[in-house]
Amino acid sequence: MSVGVIIVAAGRGTRVGASVPKQLLDLGGRSVLRRSIDAFDRHPAIAALVVVLPAELAGDGPAVVGGTDRPCQVVAGGARRQDSVREGLRAMPAGIDLVLVHDAARPFADAELIDRVIAAAGESGAAIPGLAARDTVKRVDPDRGTVTATLPREEIWLAQTPQGFRRDVLVAAVALGEAGVEGTDEAMLAERAGHTVSVVPGDARNVKITTADDLAAARATFTSGPRVGTGFDLHRLVEGRPLVLAGVTLPSDRGPLGHSDGDVLCHSLIDAMLGAAGQGDIGRHFPNTDPRWKGAPGLDLLARACGILRTAGFAVANVDVTVLLEKPKLVPHLDDIRSALAGVLGLAVDRVSVKAKTNEGVDAVGRGEAIAAHATALVWPEDRR
Repeated sequence: MSVGVIIVAAGRGTRVGASVPKQLLDLGGRSVLRRSIDAFDRHPAIAALVVVLPAELAGDGPAVVGGTDRPCQVVAGGARRQDSVREGLRAMPAGIDLVLVHDAARPFADAELIDRVIAAAGESGAAIPGLAARDTVKRVDPDRGTVTATLPREEIWLAQTPQGFRRDVLVAAVALGEAGVEGTDEAMLAERAGHTVSVVPGDARNVKITTADDLAAARATFTSGPRVGTGFDLHRLVEGRPLVLAGVTLPSDRGPLGHSDGDVLCHSLIDAMLGAAGQGDIGRHFPNTDPRWKGAPGLDLLARACGILRTAGFAVANVDVTVLLEKPKLVPHLDDIRSALAGVLGLAVDRVSVKAKTNEGVDAVGRGEAIAAHATALVWPEDRR
């Protein structure tokens, strides 16, 4: 299944109160639009990007959008959102089977959210992310300012983007809009066209920048100082498993038992990085119940963790890891391990420290029955690294 995304950035965003469209405003050293584009440009499932800009900016599209790794087309939008999505769909390459539609004003969509929408849309034909209402919801007469009904809270969800559609479903939704039906989003048009729209868990951090207060809150996430996180991992050593640390295979007749490759160095470092950025832990993003991560190399998971940090607006400044292992000796391999880590983290080797210790015969590690690692990571807002 080939996936493309339409990033809708054709509005003026007047409620922000700026002299330029809000999608062009600075957010931590990059524009709001660029941060939204980056979330999809680095996602491995995305094959094509279409960015819809205001007509007066579309001619300068390459300069406004910047370079991308994925093929990207820039088109002029229309008067309404649904008109802009129509133009984006017309520009979508013919080989794309599933189309995501995303608001450029939501610059914090992460890879896990995108994954959920793609999976659900591929199965049901249309899917949106949403947040369940937590407060009591009232229907109010707008003229009189009085309550007309109290709505069942469990039935109320707040829709987000990206919204995902099989291409034929989105074509039908757009056609309905062209026939005169108004929709606040493409999911509404898909519903009106008779298609079932499924809902997947959204993300509270996936906020939409609408007002000046929204912009200030979003910018505040990029003005904090350095953050420090710590991580720890331990695995039993068993026969028949390779002993791999950061892609370097060590001479050993036993290796770590685990769902992935059991690379305690990378796993502890991932926890340190995610913790420093407030992004949870390795189990949240790469659970051992998910077959996708069975046998996954530690360096691969580390690269994915770097992507999670970038989406959250952070970059790694330096790391320090201590590996606890009785044998084999790690010292002959430390330079290769540090170089491999530096390459994935995008750091100079002198910002990557790896130390080796034994446990002096104490507990399972000391008896040679297990391997463990402690990690510390320093992260900065990405524009200040």
